[in-house]
Amino acid sequence: MPKEELLKLDNQICFPIYAVSRSITKLYRPLLQELNITYPQYLVLLVLWEVEVITLRDLGKKLYLDSGTLTPLLKRMEKMHLIKRERSVEDERVLFIKITEKGLGMKEKASKVPECLLKNIEVDINQLIRVKKEMDELLKKLNS
Repeated sequence: MPKEELLKLDNQICFPIYAVSRSITKLYRPLLQELNITYPQYLVLLVLWEVEVITLRDLGKKLYLDSGTLTPLLKRMEKMHLIKRERSVEDERVLFIKITEKGLGMKEKASKVPECLLKNIEVDINQLIRVKKEMDELLKKLNS
């Protein structure tokens, strides 16, 4: 590819990934507003609905977010009584993130979000499954 082509927007791999991400997040917004949470808060809850307790470090690894990004997000969630942050008794450097009863109580209502999202995306489900698998593989390669 000639050098002048390298800096064209249409030739950037990052742009369609970025634009798709923004578009999908935009589709989540009204669904999550009903739960009174943001998309990043939803991601945290998805993890905690699976494990209920996780260290800040492990949560960051799972969500590909650093503690500087997670800390203010988690503080807001704690003020909303969705989670509780607790220091380890054995090692004060370790911070546990625990879901509260209120956070657990949101799981049932949130279970409708993926189905509603799929209804808003008029794409074949098999295509979405293929794209997700490919994105998972790319993410793994980029972070190995």
